[in-house]
Amino acid sequence: MAKRRLIPKLQMKTTSSGTRERMALVTTIGFEKVIEVGEPISQAKIYEAQAADELVFLDLDAYNHNKGILVDVIRSAAEQIFIPFTVGGGVKSIDDFRLLLSNGADKVSINTVAVENPSLVTLASKMYGAQCVVVSIDYRKNMDGTNSVWIRGGKEKTNLDPVEWAIECERLGAGEILITSIDRDGSRKGLDIETTAKITSALSIPVITSGGCGLSSHFIEGFKDGNADAVSAGTFFCFQDQNPMQTRAHIKNAGIPIRIHT
Repeated sequence: MAKRRLIPKLQMKTTSSGTRERMALVTTIGFEKVIEVGEPISQAKIYEAQAADELVFLDLDAYNHNKGILVDVIRSAAEQIFIPFTVGGGVKSIDDFRLLLSNGADKVSINTVAVENPSLVTLASKMYGAQCVVVSIDYRKNMDGTNSVWIRGGKEKTNLDPVEWAIECERLGAGEILITSIDRDGSRKGLDIETTAKITSALSIPVITSGGCGLSSHFIEGFKDGNADAVSAGTFFCFQDQNPMQTRAHIKNAGIPIRIHT
């Protein structure tokens, strides 16, 4: 049986230090409230030491600046971190895939561009392999109880259903899907297990679920009830007095197959 994965999420925003711009590690609540919590590479090295399986770096400001500052972070991560990591934020073209992969990223996550230009999913999959293509799906619940996919950092609603869109992304060539409930983002109230389970049951490729982890039991629910291949969390590891290694022990004790030793 394939081992389940624990994936800390490092969300970043651009901040200024004098005349110099740098990337700061942040957490978010509902994709709106932003709290600066530290420096991404230092935190990534801590997560690696604490037995994280992979990492996700997300540039929340990517549409507002060139990718030079992000590339600097990714290059530094590749030099200092020796576990796989995914990079996302503002990817618009196959050239962006090439730029990020050639500077050390193992996978590239796309969201808005996948909706606006689905052919990029197929092109990137053919050029770099499906394992390098992660489609990120952010969604919110509507008043009638249905869910809709949102793009541009949760600012623009689409007419896409997240389950149907995930199925289409697999057909287009995505190798992995990362889903995030905007409603639960940073809430620490638990994952959206219902939607997670619908998507995992409909796909044959790995699904990472995120948005809402506040207890170790939430990870366990994501694996057991949601049948997710991986659970990703940002706020939980930044503010909870529990690191990935401790969380991993709780997951293992619940009978879920997960790597224990680094």
